Amino acid sequence: MAHWLIKSEPSVWSWDQQVAAGAKGTHWDGVKNHTAKLNLMAMKKGDQVFFYHSNEGLEVVGIVEVIREHYPWVEAGPPWVLVDFKAVKPLPKPVSLAAVKAEPSLAKMSLVTSFRLSVQPVSDEEWAIICKMGGL
Repeated sequence: MAHWLIKSEPSVWSWDQQVAAGAKGTHWDGVKNHTAKLNLMAMKKGDQVFFYHSNEGLEVVGIVEVIREHYPWVEAGPPWVLVDFKAVKPLPKPVSLAAVKAEPSLAKMSLVTSFRLSVQPVSDEEWAIICKMGGL
């Protein structure tokens, strides 16, 4: 199983809205960056994903799971894709970008090195560290 991080501005789609979508989840749209698209296409059903509030909050707030692998985003047209996610659990203590940057073992994490990328891979080691920082 791979791990990932997806970003959303809370004023556009928040963690609370993701939770409210329930077990049926929701599709992830708005991604029109080729690197992010390739990351979406690499996701597999069951992969665990950090949900990150960008621009407002700047923190990892929860974990979602891939429930449907990539499929065409009809409204946007080729080559763009959607992936469906459902909320799994919140982080008891959200992990801020400042805290990630302050942790030396996370210096090479995409959240630090490719800050603007909206869909990012997360290594197993990074996943474990963020989970621990978030109280899991």
